[in-house]
Amino acid sequence: MASCSRVENEKPKGEERMISLLDLPKLILDCILERLSLADLLNMMQVCSSLRETCTSDHLWEKHFQRKWGRVIGDAAYREWRSHVASMLESNLPKPLFESLISAQRLSWISTKPETSGKVMKSATLPIDSVMAFYFALENGKFWFPAQIYYRQNGYTGVLLLCYDAEVNYVSQTDTFRARNCSNGWGTGEENNVEWDRVRAPPLDVPPFMPHVSDCLRDLKPGDHIEIQWKSRTDLPFAWWYARIGHLGSCDGNPNHCLCHESDTVIVEFNQYPPGSRWRRTTTSRKHHPREGNTVDGFYGGIIKLSDEETAKWLSFWPNGFLIRVRFPYLQQ
Repeated sequence: MASCSRVENEKPKGEERMISLLDLPKLILDCILERLSLADLLNMMQVCSSLRETCTSDHLWEKHFQRKWGRVIGDAAYREWRSHVASMLESNLPKPLFESLISAQRLSWISTKPETSGKVMKSATLPIDSVMAFYFALENGKFWFPAQIYYRQNGYTGVLLLCYDAEVNYVSQTDTFRARNCSNGWGTGEENNVEWDRVRAPPLDVPPFMPHVSDCLRDLKPGDHIEIQWKSRTDLPFAWWYARIGHLGSCDGNPNHCLCHESDTVIVEFNQYPPGSRWRRTTTSRKHHPREGNTVDGFYGGIIKLSDEETAKWLSFWPNGFLIRVRFPYLQQ
């Protein structure tokens, strides 16, 4: 590896001039470092103090952060982290050192020598408010953050298919998550071994006990895929349920004659429930949504219209036998 110290201006005749990384213009050096893998970037930190400081820069770590955590970290998680950082900075506790975030065992998975990594950790202080600090606080599971968990359960009334709010932390040993549902509204209170595909950053910055103010009601038409907030009791948080917009009873479903999109009444269908189930179909109003709930039908909140990608995510949790009825609900069988 090339020397990390600056080359001197004058060299004895015949002595070969060595090119150092730090002799490169900053823009070129940054371009090189931006192309490094996470393991190579951490290894580069061991070369010298100048590169160690450069390699902890936020702009270099943002790409690695988004690649691993971007799917599960949302606005609420960032706020929680900033609050945690502010608390640490205001406390009288010693500022966290690099070694408190990355142990020798943690560095071993990137093929770094423990004796070398120990030297790096003892000589480097990692700013607690850096992107790198956030990355490893998540990696080592010390930081619990708000997220949402896709939840499916086969019940006697049909398939429960929803997404609930939880506090989550990462378990590196299993590459899964723990999800803690503080309200015990859905699930079992705490879930272990939650796979990555069941965790998402909340699509809206809405507290779980608050109804979302819908902005898509005027545009809803039969065939649209949606999520709708629902809860069975007022003291529970809302969960987000997958549904579709259906046709009015007076409509035969023919797209050439359908005027359902002009009606104030909107049909919401939960096709995961069998025909005849009281939970399969409900109505709401474009002008007066959410409607007033009750202990029999539950309490509805806001609606969001789904993209094709979001719809495909929901359908990935459905039993195969349901998929035909979801994609083509009016197909005669």
